[in-house]
Amino acid sequence: MNILGINAYHGNASAAIVCDGQLIAAVEEERFNRVKYAAGFPAAAVRYCLKEAGLTLSDVDHVAVPRNPYARLGTKLFYALRMPSFARERARVLAKFTGIPQALSAAFDADPKKLVAQIHRVEHHQAHLASSFFVSRFEHAALLSADGLGDFASTMWGTGTKNQMKIDGAVAFPHSLGLFYSAVTQYLGFLKFGDEYKVMGLAAYGHPEQMEVFRDILRFDGCSNGNGFRLGLDYFLHHRTGPEMSWAEADKTPALGKMFSEQMAKRLGPARAPEEELRERHHNLASSLQARLEEVYLGILKKLAERTGLKAVCLAGGVAFNCVANGKIFEATPFEHVYVHPAAGDGGLAVGAAFYVWHQKLGRARSFVMDHAYWGPGYSREEIRRAIDSSSLAQDGYSVAELKVEELPRRAAAIIADGKILGWFQGRAEWGPRALGNRSIVADPRRPEMKEILNRRIKHREIFRPFAPSILEENTAEYFEKSHPSPFMTLTYSVRPEKRNKIPAPTHIDGTGRLQTVTREANPRYHALISAFRELTGVPVVLNTSFNDNEPIVCCPEEAVDCFLRTQMDALVLGDFFIARR
Repeated sequence: MNILGINAYHGNASAAIVCDGQLIAAVEEERFNRVKYAAGFPAAAVRYCLKEAGLTLSDVDHVAVPRNPYARLGTKLFYALRMPSFARERARVLAKFTGIPQALSAAFDADPKKLVAQIHRVEHHQAHLASSFFVSRFEHAALLSADGLGDFASTMWGTGTKNQMKIDGAVAFPHSLGLFYSAVTQYLGFLKFGDEYKVMGLAAYGHPEQMEVFRDILRFDGCSNGNGFRLGLDYFLHHRTGPEMSWAEADKTPALGKMFSEQMAKRLGPARAPEEELRERHHNLASSLQARLEEVYLGILKKLAERTGLKAVCLAGGVAFNCVANGKIFEATPFEHVYVHPAAGDGGLAVGAAFYVWHQKLGRARSFVMDHAYWGPGYSREEIRRAIDSSSLAQDGYSVAELKVEELPRRAAAIIADGKILGWFQGRAEWGPRALGNRSIVADPRRPEMKEILNRRIKHREIFRPFAPSILEENTAEYFEKSHPSPFMTLTYSVRPEKRNKIPAPTHIDGTGRLQTVTREANPRYHALISAFRELTGVPVVLNTSFNDNEPIVCCPEEAVDCFLRTQMDALVLGDFFIARR
């Protein structure tokens, strides 16, 4: 039984293939077309997934699409009558969804009659919940999905038991934690689709001095059913103009329309222009935004825990990427175990929709656990060698050596310990937006200057943005104040005060780190690299950031070489090949 999951015609277009209940491949379209958060139809992602599974289009039994045009139909019609232009845009997108069989056939240059698969429409937030619960280790768990908007809902919660989910409630448009965060992100001058994570990092530089206003912008009465939040709609435009998300067919870059009203400026002061210098006032506004989100998000989770009596929770949706809030779940709620899908945003819907069909619709038993995120393309030794030989590495003065498996991590660790910056390319690409040791740039966490060096010399990005510590899982409690595993970099913990001077580079200004815990079972090569660094330095941590430069994370060896050459990295590991300046 082969189930193809497709997230299409929205940001983070993606595809996944599940065969007999096992995930075989999952990838976002951006990895192929090199457009960050690419929207449209994920033709290349679909082709990769079927190739990885050894399938043709005619072998697919079910196609799962995380969009149900009939969900909350009354609410949709109500707002369609109020916003004709928004209604036309929705109708255009829905028309594209009805043409998915044709789009699939076109992706393979095939006759549409060869597609015999049954098409399933899965409600957006149920696909989010399925993406987390059905791939977790938990047999019983509370479930929460929170994002901007999907099928005219922004939040959904319930419980999961074995191979079934029970939905207990939802919050409908126009009230949304995700739209709240996005609107204030725009107000702070970060206008690109997906910029919310930048503001989360900026928040650590300020103090939440505007809580009175932010509690008016996002209101929460703590209702026992867990859904007692609503927006102060005077501060927003989306309920009047529609939550505009569009993309150009030419490049598939998603863009959001303006979401905040002049009321926000009246209460908080003038909006920041994108080119305006960030000042203390902006830091404090970001801090107030983050603090208010945490109050409401953690309040919902606390009520969910109290109502269900469960100790485990599965999280998905774009808000679940707020790793700062996630890291506080253990102290602010009764939950003791947390699972966050590595592609918690809309990219993860492809996996969620596929597993929803397998379990919820077909009633099949669970047999798969997502304990790593390496579901994207991988490349053979021969493909890597060709990429090296066709590059300008030799002419540009680099040495290339093929090393034995046991020697490679020692050489790489020595480069890092010497204060140099290493590109690290191994195995299959990560699923989701985080680099987790297969498409990473790695550096010495002990050097305070390394954060600024990376931001200015390699990443060419805002200086306030932090980097992540990758730590051997067995050493987590030694360096952090919590020890719950964080394999997908979705939890932020406080670094122990006595360890902050040991790893200053990935320790954020507020003393926290968005950590990745690494096990030998999940990633033996990355574990070996960190272990070799520990043997050299006594520190079981490396600084990890994504292998890219203002682009999607590199996917193939050619992109890794190109990024290496145009930045100022000192060395590059591609599979077993070690490349360094002579």
